[in-house]
Amino acid sequence: MQINDLPVHDIPALSGNNAPVQQEDTFENMTVMGQVPTDLNGLYVRNGPNAYYPPEWRYHAYDGDGMLHAVRFQNGRVSYRNRWVQTSALQQEQSAGHSLWKGLKEPWNKDRPDEPLKNTANTDVKYHAGRLISMWYRSGMPYAVDPETLETLGQADHEGALSRISAHSRPDEHTGELLFFDYDLKPPYMTYGVIGPDRQLRHKIEVPLGGPSLPHDMAVTEHYTILHDFPLKPDPEALAAGRYKVRFFEDQPSRFGVVPRYGQANEIRWFTAKPTYMLHVVNAWEDGDEVVMLGTPYRMHHDDQGRPDARRLERTIHLRQRDFLLYEWRFNLKTGQTHERVIDDVLNTEFPVINSLYQGRKNQFSYHVLFPQGGREEPRFPGLVKYDLETGGYIAFSAGPQYFYNEPGFAPRDNPQSEDDGYLVSFVWNPKDQRSEIQIFDCKDARLAQGPVARVLLPRRVPHGFHATFVSQQTMDRWK
Repeated sequence: MQINDLPVHDIPALSGNNAPVQQEDTFENMTVMGQVPTDLNGLYVRNGPNAYYPPEWRYHAYDGDGMLHAVRFQNGRVSYRNRWVQTSALQQEQSAGHSLWKGLKEPWNKDRPDEPLKNTANTDVKYHAGRLISMWYRSGMPYAVDPETLETLGQADHEGALSRISAHSRPDEHTGELLFFDYDLKPPYMTYGVIGPDRQLRHKIEVPLGGPSLPHDMAVTEHYTILHDFPLKPDPEALAAGRYKVRFFEDQPSRFGVVPRYGQANEIRWFTAKPTYMLHVVNAWEDGDEVVMLGTPYRMHHDDQGRPDARRLERTIHLRQRDFLLYEWRFNLKTGQTHERVIDDVLNTEFPVINSLYQGRKNQFSYHVLFPQGGREEPRFPGLVKYDLETGGYIAFSAGPQYFYNEPGFAPRDNPQSEDDGYLVSFVWNPKDQRSEIQIFDCKDARLAQGPVARVLLPRRVPHGFHATFVSQQTMDRWK
């Protein structure tokens, strides 16, 4: 097949281990190098794009249909399965026998004003109230999936209360709630709400914004939620012409809305900070009069006059290049002031993961995917890092520059004795042997640097993907 006169194998987003797999499988009794810990019990699941039909358009790496890849750990035994997320759009295409939507690089489908861009549910996956929730980064209807079988149970509309939420909506394992946000090109430009452990909508508000924004994540503490309004926004001139592109407004600040978990729109406290853009939050917590948020914003470059280099940031985002900092913002609820600082500008890391029991509470450790310095090349994910957030120190591991680590999940050991008493689990592409592996690292103290304690060899490859989660057996049992 050709796309724009190029054979598919010459298109990076469709070649090598980016190429989709066409089968749904279940594997058990896989070859293990090392020993799978018996006190590692739960489910690691990762989402990602996997085109069901061969794309006949200028394919973007974000276009593929959502596919979940899940690994179940039970008393030293490991099993794997993968399934497409059966979205409404995919089912319509399956009935038609061909694609009905194109992708990000093509004009939107004007014949489908209800869904001009295909909701692939391919971005994020979280566990809430006994189900996996598969979400799309552009906001859309979330989908509920059975955690045991990966069967799609249907749209997670929560009895008609929701029509769309964004990826990176966050479950609170302490309360069983799902805190969500949504954004749109038309009013209301942002909404925020809370779904209870009974899957009932408990709270929802419209967030007052002057126009469309591009929030990618949110942060939660025990009592507050932090919503994002960065100066990277849809270009208004392109929107008026029926096109979509992003523009960085370097003369505008970053804004963060701190709102009580069940607060109203008039209770949102807006804090300003230096102009930047960020994809993913590490964590947030309360510290006296301050709300603290850690994240991994893009490294901002400046011109000779010290102004942010807006065009360089736009190119970096457009080309999917990686160039990030580890950063802290502190929002003082008494004074209204923001204090911000760099925690680490040496390593280039992103896709932060923490022990989920510490979400919204002060944590000491964070686990990231490591990228090459500078980030000015085709994306590579060659290693993993454990940060000590109190000191800024880190421990890193890489099996080699061509290895590709997916976003890991932190798996607490049964009856853990400390925050880092557990394992890091990740899908890894092994270029030397041309195969996919499940690698398991002991996270206690400095053991991550010693390499994996176990490598589970998969009978076929798992394509590169996006976000993942680990759900402990204890959490699954508690919030069924």
